[in-house]
Amino acid sequence: MRAATDVFSEWAGAGRDEGMERGHAPAVSEMLAFGLAQTAELGRSFRAIDVGCGNGWVVRQLQSMPFCTVAEGVDGAAGMIDKARSIDPEGLYHHAMLPDWRPDGRVDLLVSMEVLYYLEDPAAMLREFRTAWLNPAGWAVVGIDHYREHEASLTWPEDVGVQMTTLSEDEWLRAWTSAGFTNITTWRAAGDPGTLVIAGQAPST
Repeated sequence: MRAATDVFSEWAGAGRDEGMERGHAPAVSEMLAFGLAQTAELGRSFRAIDVGCGNGWVVRQLQSMPFCTVAEGVDGAAGMIDKARSIDPEGLYHHAMLPDWRPDGRVDLLVSMEVLYYLEDPAAMLREFRTAWLNPAGWAVVGIDHYREHEASLTWPEDVGVQMTTLSEDEWLRAWTSAGFTNITTWRAAGDPGTLVIAGQAPST
């Protein structure tokens, strides 16, 4: 098994990040629409981060949103961060490995597509998001394509040659509850079986 970050750095060099962007765009559009609707209810400006930002395409969308004062991205694949910085030299992109890294400031909206299952303990990362990354009442919105009910995805660890943590939809939801999130919402985005999207809010106090 190889490190996922090494694989995705190679993909960036080969231009495959553009295909990832196109493939993920329908589900991410739904995720952003939901997350931005929630931040609007905060009634103030907000900070946002994309975890696993790839070439930065979601960060650039967030930068253009009214009332978004800071939009930043983090990715463990050096090639992806190099690509993001080449496209958007003024953007805020961090090359760092999870779960060891934290943003300098807490955020109100955290989005993440296709990242958590590459970690050995996604539930611990969710707790870290809630306790150390999000402001009170902030939202996390996460998209997952590799989950037990998505049978076609179950061969991906072998096909891609990287470690993936395979959880069922119920196991993912229990992880969010155990991490202390409230107002947990889930749906399948962009097709059948679709991307499993889970969103949750950090407690307000």
